[in-house]
This record gives sequence, structure tokens and C-alpha cells, in this order.
Amino acid sequence: MSEAGGGRGCGSSVPQRAPWSLVAATAAFCLVSATSVWTAGAAPMSREERQKLGNQVLEMFDHAYGNYMEHAYPADELMPLTCRGRVRGQEPSRGDVDDALGKFSLTLIDSLDTLVVLNKTKEFEDAVRKVLRDVNLDNDVVVSVFETNIRVLGGLLGGHSLAIMLKEKGEYMQWYNDELLQMAKQLGYKLLPAFNTTSGLPYPRINLKFGIRKPEARTGTETDTCTACAGTLILEFAALSRFTGATIFEEYARKALDFLWEKRQRSSNLVGVTINIHTGDWVRKDSGVGAGIDSYYEYLLKAYVLLGDDSFLERFNTHYDAIMRYISQPPLLLDVHIHKPMLNARTWMDALLAFFPGLQVLKGDIRPAIETHEMLYQVIKKHNFLPEAFTTDFRVHWAQHPLRPEFAESTYFLYKATGDPYYLEVGKTLIENLNKYARVPCGFAAMKDVRTGSHEDRMDSFFLAEMFKYLYLLFADKEDIIFDIEDYIFTTEAHLLPLWLSTTNQSISKKNTTSDYTELDDSNFDWTCPNTQILFPNDPLYAQSIREPLKNVVDKSCPRGIIRVEESFRSGAKPPLRARDFMATNSEHLEILKKMGAASSIDAEDGLRFMQEMIELSSQQQKEQQLPPRAVQIVSHPFFGRVVLTAGPAQFGLDLSKHKETRGFVASSKPYNGCSELTNPEAVMGKIALIQRGQCMFAEKARNIQNAGAIGGIVIDDNEGSSSDTAPLFQMAGDGKDTDDIKIPMLFLFSKEGSIILDAIREYEEVEVLLSDKAKDRDPDMESEEQPSSENDSQDQSAEQITPSSQEVDLVDQESPEESSLNSEPESSSPADTDNAASVSASEQNSNPMENHETTSLDGECTDLDNQLQEQSETEEDSNPNVSWGKKVQPIDSILADWNEDIEAFEMMEKDEL
Repeated sequence: MSEAGGGRGCGSSVPQRAPWSLVAATAAFCLVSATSVWTAGAAPMSREERQKLGNQVLEMFDHAYGNYMEHAYPADELMPLTCRGRVRGQEPSRGDVDDALGKFSLTLIDSLDTLVVLNKTKEFEDAVRKVLRDVNLDNDVVVSVFETNIRVLGGLLGGHSLAIMLKEKGEYMQWYNDELLQMAKQLGYKLLPAFNTTSGLPYPRINLKFGIRKPEARTGTETDTCTACAGTLILEFAALSRFTGATIFEEYARKALDFLWEKRQRSSNLVGVTINIHTGDWVRKDSGVGAGIDSYYEYLLKAYVLLGDDSFLERFNTHYDAIMRYISQPPLLLDVHIHKPMLNARTWMDALLAFFPGLQVLKGDIRPAIETHEMLYQVIKKHNFLPEAFTTDFRVHWAQHPLRPEFAESTYFLYKATGDPYYLEVGKTLIENLNKYARVPCGFAAMKDVRTGSHEDRMDSFFLAEMFKYLYLLFADKEDIIFDIEDYIFTTEAHLLPLWLSTTNQSISKKNTTSDYTELDDSNFDWTCPNTQILFPNDPLYAQSIREPLKNVVDKSCPRGIIRVEESFRSGAKPPLRARDFMATNSEHLEILKKMGAASSIDAEDGLRFMQEMIELSSQQQKEQQLPPRAVQIVSHPFFGRVVLTAGPAQFGLDLSKHKETRGFVASSKPYNGCSELTNPEAVMGKIALIQRGQCMFAEKARNIQNAGAIGGIVIDDNEGSSSDTAPLFQMAGDGKDTDDIKIPMLFLFSKEGSIILDAIREYEEVEVLLSDKAKDRDPDMESEEQPSSENDSQDQSAEQITPSSQEVDLVDQESPEESSLNSEPESSSPADTDNAASVSASEQNSNPMENHETTSLDGECTDLDNQLQEQSETEEDSNPNVSWGKKVQPIDSILADWNEDIEAFEMMEKDEL
């Protein structure tokens, strides 16, 4: 699990080839030494509290795993809100996310070695028997090669690794005879046809039964794959070769890695996100350490650790030097263009980069690991979870959080390297947030919007494979684990492979294909293993001193985006013009625009970046005219706030973002469409009325229930089966008349979400909900009154009750968050009504996924710079009273239209340079 130094002391120069036992020993020494240095200067968490937290992790795993086995198995994954299994083809398609599902009991296989790490050896033995008895790998289903490799092949190999370990100990698995390994070998051969390309890069998908290209395979026409998809195979494939003696798997994985290395951009030593598997041309030329590339870098370093091949370390160090030169802008990690690495490719970061501090620990570069980790932790403390993406000024970019484990992974490795009890407190926060915000009766539900706290009917297999493993190991002592974790390395899915594989079946030629390196500073190679004398030079508060300046990076600082300052700027030139500062009446700004693309390559880069910013600014300004989603939270028994539905807002009535939330019991109106005076006013008096969409305008419905005494209204879609999973959110518009008379809040739910409330009424009669701008904390007092005496009782109760399907609706779609839209429509059922309606249309979807996003401020406290800009604008306006504000700002579309020729010139310049 720990990165080693190839037979050398910590922090020495590039290693020579050495026996792996010495490599592993060096790694263990490095981490233990770092821990012993730190703990001498910090107040540790008590053994009792660590044990209590470890037991809490065990109970959480039991809750997730037990509900999967009870309600979902043998399906691939659990849908925790509806207490059933997710079966491919039986649920609405979620796009590429579903490519991980192959009808092979994914969660069970992914959880195998977690059971052993958590000392659940009996459950592990039972799980292995179930896999051997029930799992079929010959299904007619198209799956992701990448996901199947890291989750299923890795899960089988991790299970095999620990099965033979337990068998050797003599108590468990005495009957085991490499059955999991045989399944892994069968799966490996099923994946091999994907490598049938001229480049050696695998197709991104394969049919488990029919392979590639056959008509019945329904795949094999793809031309592109991501760098991580092609470069995250070597650990599992090499382990399969070393375990079985079949060298073909390692050979194919090495060939793919060799090709990616040869195709790196030579001047920057960076790789792009997407590559053509036939030609080797980069399709997406942006480069970072997050989605699409992340585990490629991880596997280069870990392949060196597991296999002892120096070429992997040399490649990793070359890439790492480029990352630290161009992508790392502490504490941020920002994507750049591979051919112009001084130019940022985007102004936001994705959640997958949270693994990188952990990788930096294995590399031995602790300081930037601490900085980035602390920045991420500050974002988490603001939103309880790490959003799928957030901007450089810490606004939410994509609001989902599918319970990703990468931050927990980095927390664990930082604690192992430093021994700093601060990271135990970080882990404690993660546990509390999971239990408080994600736990539901049938497991743990992903967050579809961290801003509202609403859920998604999803619990990915990686949650059990990784999250509980890292959290348990964070708080466990060595004696709490039944085997030596230091004898294994973690794959990217946290599966365990034994380090002794480096000396087994070494029939693979270790030809060093690494070539054409740029000249690197020797110090780059001094940090391959933590040197505690350098990391903590007589200062036990070293890590704290690094974190301290970042404590308020989210709450109080107001960065406007971190920009690379060009050499010309450092020599005294003015900083480049930013889109947000541009004013069409400013002659200096206009002069700068004329220069862009004409004077020099630096001016050309400024122009390209300026146009990208203008496009993003245009999209953002359009979305600012739209209202954010609202939350409907069921707070009565037995839900107690655990179920949160995201609702569409209304452009009339009480604004929940400015007023206190509305809480009350719900009641159906009569007539149910609410289009005439209610015949049951006594039933809705003082309650929140439920109304069906259709027959009349939304505003008319609101007036009718308000006149009956309702304190709020929820409109439920009349389109049966509509769901926030598959439909974009829309906001209810008025009727074209003055709606100031409507004083109550009105929210909209799709049919599937609305049925949750209706089913709850049928089951429990009295159902109380909270209408608000975001979900509120649960009521622990009410929940404790109904708390079952045991976990089994809780599960029995949850099986009997209607477990709501809280699919929140986000402004950003779950699978393709870049491509969502917000529909805003008035209520109407006839052309005549439509003519009278004041329709509010949604902004059109942007064809560029990097430009269509929702950004929401994390705190709203960043006002100083805004005020300065406003004062500057007011000053300029006062100085020229003849020019109105409306005439001062030139339309963005007009500006971009004038630059079509410049854009083409930039594109030609890029092609020429490449």
C-alpha cells in the first residue's frame, strides 16, 4: 500500500534495481518514521475514541452491506431510497454510469476484501461462496472495460489475495482452491478482445458475451477513450499474469501504457484527457489530475511499487515534474492545455482530484498534499460533502456527490505519513456527515445536490469497496487488523494486491521504453519517499503551519480565479484582460482586444482565454435569471427528515430563499386539479395542499388553495412516470397578470417524487413536510424516540415501511451534468390558455459541456471586490452622463461574432504548433 524507494534510504536519489523485499521494507520504514516523528508533538486522539469511531464505521458498513444483501442482491447495486436492486435495463438509462453494471453482482464482488479488512471473515467466506454459486460473467451486456477491470477483476483478485492469506492462517477458507482466481482469469480473457486495435489502446466498452464488433455485440464502433481508461489496467492485469503465469494480460496492459507514454506532448510532458484509440491523436487536449486522467498517474507510480520496474517510476517522475510546474497552483490543481501549459483550460476543479494528495504522500511530496487536502476539507465543511465540481473561487459548479471516497483515501494516507491527529478529526467529520445527511433506512443515498441536501436513489459499489475500508483503517491500530496491511498495495478501487507478486512469474521482458526525457531538476527524484528529517525539521507543528493559512480560504478569502502570470507580466507588463472586467466603452480595453492574436503568441493565448471566459460568462448570466431548486423534506414519522425531494420553484408566491421555511401537514385538494373553488377547505386549512398539474394555470391553483386557507402548495406532475432522474427541472411561471396577491409558497414535483408523498399518506395518513430553499438538519429528538433497539430491527422496520424514492432534481444532470437545462413553463392545458400565459423559456443547452454549468456561491461573503468593481462602474457612468448603462455594455453575442476569424486563426495556430 505504501510507495517504496527501491532499496534506498528515504529521500535519496533515483533507485537502482533491487530485491522487492527491500523495497517494501523501505516503504514501511518511511511511513512509520514519519508517524513517530509527528506524534511526539501533538495530542493524540484517545484509544477509546478511536475504537469508538472504528466501531461506528463497522456499524455503518453493516447498514449498507446488509441492506444490499437483503433488498438488492443479486442485482449489481442497491437503490437505497426504494429498497430494491438496480438491474440493467429495468431502470431508466443513466447513460455511461450504467456501463459499470454487468449483471454480475457488482457490489458483492467489490466488497469482498473490505469484509476481511473489517474483520468480517465469516461474512467473507459466505460472500465468496455466493459469488462462486451465483455470479455469471457470460452475460449479453455491454460494459465499460475500465470499470469492469477496477471493480470486478480487481475485486476478484483482491478477494483471492485475502482468501489464500486466510487459508494459510488455518482457520477460514480451508476449502478454497483458487476459484476466485479462475473467475478472474475467465473475465480477463473476456476483456482481451478490447485490445484489438493498431495502437494497443483498448476499446472503451465490450460485450461480455460477444466481445467486439460482432453485430450482436452492439459495440466496437467507438474511436475515443480516456487516458485513465486505457492507462488504469497494469496493476490488475499484471497481478492476473503473476498469479496465473499467463503473461498475455500484463503484456497487453504494458503495451497500452507504452503507447500513452509515447503520445505525451513532448514539450510539456503532459497527456490529454481523451485519445483516439486508432490514430493516437489527442481528442481533448486539456490536462489535469482529475476525471479522465487521474488513475493513469496513480498506476504509473503503483506499478513501480508492485512490479519493481524502474521505467514506471521514471515516467511518473517526469509527469509529476510537469504537473507541479503547470497544473499545481497551490492549493489548487487546475487543468491546462497540453501544448500551451501556461494557459488554464478551465476555471473549475472536479472532485476526483481529491485522490491526488494521497498520491503525493506515496510520492513523498507532503507539503502540497497538505495544502490541497486542507482546501478540499474547507469546501467539505461548507457543504458537508465535496461537490462534483467547484470553481476557483469556491462556488458550486456541479452540485452532485455520489459518496466518492477519494478524499477519505487522501485523509488516510496523510495520517499514515504524518501521524497528525488532525486527520483523525477530519475522518470523524466524514463519518458524522455520512450518518447525518446520507443515511437512509435502506443504506446510504448519494447526494444529488449538496446545496439542498436532496438525495439520489443510488449507492455505488465503490462506496463499500473504498469508503469504509479507508475510514476503518484510519482509526484502527495494527492489532485491530488480522493481517499486515503493509504487505499489500491498494488499487485505484482500494482492492488489495500482495507485494510478493513482484518476484512471482517474472517472465515479462522489462524493456525500458522510457525515452526522450526533458532535463529535470535532480531534486524531483529526492521526494520519492518521505524523508522525515526534511519534512519535519525540529518542528512538530510543521503540518499545522502549512494548513493554517488555508483555514479561511473558502469562508473569507475571495479569489477571482488563479491565473498564470505570463513572463511578460513578471517583467512589468499589465495583467491580461479578463472577461468579467471588460467594458465596451473603455478605449484601453478595446485596444487590448485589437492586439489579441495579432502581436505575439502571448497575446494570442490571452485572446483565446478571453473568448472562453466570455462564453462562460454569457452562459452564467443567462442562468442567473433562473431560480435555484427548492427542497421538500418529509419530517414526520418514520422519515424524520431523512428523505429530501428537490422541487421546482415558482416565479410567484413566497420566496423561500428570503423567508423562513414553511412546515405543515399535507392534504389533497378537492378537486385535485385545484382549478376551481375547493370543496374541502376544512381539509386543507392550515396545511400544505397537494394539487395535480393540468386544466388551468399554476397561479390559479395557488389562489384557490390560498383562499381555502392553505399555507403552501405542492403541484404534482400529471405525466405519469416523469422523474427528476430523466427530466430537467423547470420553474412555474405566472399567468401574465399581477401575482402579488399570492402570498404562499408553491413548489413543483415530478410524478415519481410526488408519488412518494402520496404513498406515505396512504401508509401513515399524517405526513408532515418542510418546504425550504435547502434541507434542514434532522430532528435527533424525534428520531431517537422511534429508534429501534437493534440494527436488525431497523432493517425489518425499513423493509415494511414505504421507503421513499428521493430523487432530487439538480440543475445539473446526474450523468452528464454539463448538459442539463432548466425549463420554466406556465400551467396550461389548451391553446387558448397558452395564449394567455406568460411563458418563461429556459436557457438553451450549450453545445460545449465545459461552458454549460451552474455556479452557486458557497458563502455570499465575497463582496469587497464586487463593491470595488461596482464603484468603478458607477464612477465611469457618472463621468459620462450622456451614456446610459444599457448602452455601455456591448452584447456578448456581438463581441463573439466579431471574433469568428480570430477563433479560426487560433485553431490553425494550435494545429501548426502540434
